[in-house]
Amino acid sequence: MEIYQLRTLLAVAREGSITRASERLFLSQPAISAHIKAMEDELGIALFERTPRGMSLTANGAQLLERAGRIMALHREFIEEARRIKGRISGRVRLGAIRNPSARVLGRLLARLSHACPDIEVALTHGTSGEIARAIRGGSLDAGFYAEAGAPDDSLHAIEAGRFAVRLAAPPGWAANAASPDWRALAGRPWICPQPGTCCGQVLDEWFDSQGFRPARMVSIDQESVTATLIAGGVGIGLLHAETAQRAQARGEAELLGGPVREVALLFACLRERRQEPLISAAISAAREAAAHEGGA
Repeated sequence: MEIYQLRTLLAVAREGSITRASERLFLSQPAISAHIKAMEDELGIALFERTPRGMSLTANGAQLLERAGRIMALHREFIEEARRIKGRISGRVRLGAIRNPSARVLGRLLARLSHACPDIEVALTHGTSGEIARAIRGGSLDAGFYAEAGAPDDSLHAIEAGRFAVRLAAPPGWAANAASPDWRALAGRPWICPQPGTCCGQVLDEWFDSQGFRPARMVSIDQESVTATLIAGGVGIGLLHAETAQRAQARGEAELLGGPVREVALLFACLRERRQEPLISAAISAAREAAAHEGGA
């Protein structure tokens, strides 16, 4: 039995799908299936049942799952202990970040981590808040920055690294009174909306519910830079981070509608069960220092 096979077992059990497990582990679906088959052949028992909805653990598989998790935890501890014996924290930490507005605090974290632990290698991945949080839960990222409009997932250990407001912006001249817009009139205009399931998508959905309307025409975009470009081009009304919206207004590319829609937390998070691992603990310490500097800036 190999460690990579146990990692596959845990991923398929969590995801309930070979497809999603392959995405999480960055392996092909045939490789995932081969790992499961090799384990089942070696153990002489079925670990999963194939159903129309995906992969479901058998009773035997469920009984072995907890032990597999403990073995993987011991494997991580073994590797980290060996690194501690060397006298310095070293290794590769995989961090994720949303592009905006985490750039400033991310830069401070990387500077502090490089100074405190020069032997740590950082692999950085950018993505949406949903992608970053899923990757942390799935184990393909060790920690990362993401935006959260509600409460963090209970499986995550999260610290607040900052807060930011989001604003609605429209092409100049679209609203007769930008400070107090006629939302019913603007509902007939095109709107540029974040992808469903994202942090800003959730914020905008809740705002629509509070206003009691849905736009007649919506374009779904998951990149803020694209949204800002479309607003400047007169395509529609969109949701932007406050700093981005204010810069667009200063350039004459947009006008802000009403006040801030919502304040959102920027979190730095890892899996709760992994927060004591040396590499992740070092990243958390650097994130706390970076967040404290951000708060005092």
